[in-house]
Amino acid sequence: MAASTNKPHWDASTNVQEIKTQTETGLLIKYPPKKLNIIWGNDSRYWRLPAEPSGSPAELIQVSWLEVTGTFDGLKGKKYEIGFEVSLTPDAFGWNGCHVYVMAKVGKRGKYSWKRSSLENPKTGNFQIPLETLDIKVDDNANSTDNKIYFGMYEVWSGKWKGGLKIHHAIIKEVPVTPPPATSSN
Repeated sequence: MAASTNKPHWDASTNVQEIKTQTETGLLIKYPPKKLNIIWGNDSRYWRLPAEPSGSPAELIQVSWLEVTGTFDGLKGKKYEIGFEVSLTPDAFGWNGCHVYVMAKVGKRGKYSWKRSSLENPKTGNFQIPLETLDIKVDDNANSTDNKIYFGMYEVWSGKWKGGLKIHHAIIKEVPVTPPPATSSN
């Protein structure tokens, strides 16, 4: 019997373009669902992915392991806010008592920063997670060569089945870097 070439996981499509908009504070980039890696995303029992490359959300039917990730080439010295625009269907389930973590790091060997969000209170319309800002800064050290930002949304710890989450976009927003406070000399 020949091995199957079908993989259960969706790998980010290189043919899908992110949506870039210039704002007053910097660049705003939205990654459509097909530009993200989605564990179990290629299995229609667990996810409903949009037919077209952009526009429609990816809909979680049911999983016990939620892992949606992406990468972005950051620029030295720049700071970015990382998040996901999501919504819940009226029949969403499994979110009570479990938290969704949005995590990001700079470089393959970087240390993750994370924020936790609860989806258990009824929410309507689109909203962004994490609810608190998750900022990550790319080092401006000349010796630093790995500026790739690794980011994702996870709920892999509860073991609960959950569904009814729609992922509209991953959001990477350039934000102003706050200069360190000036030191006074007496």
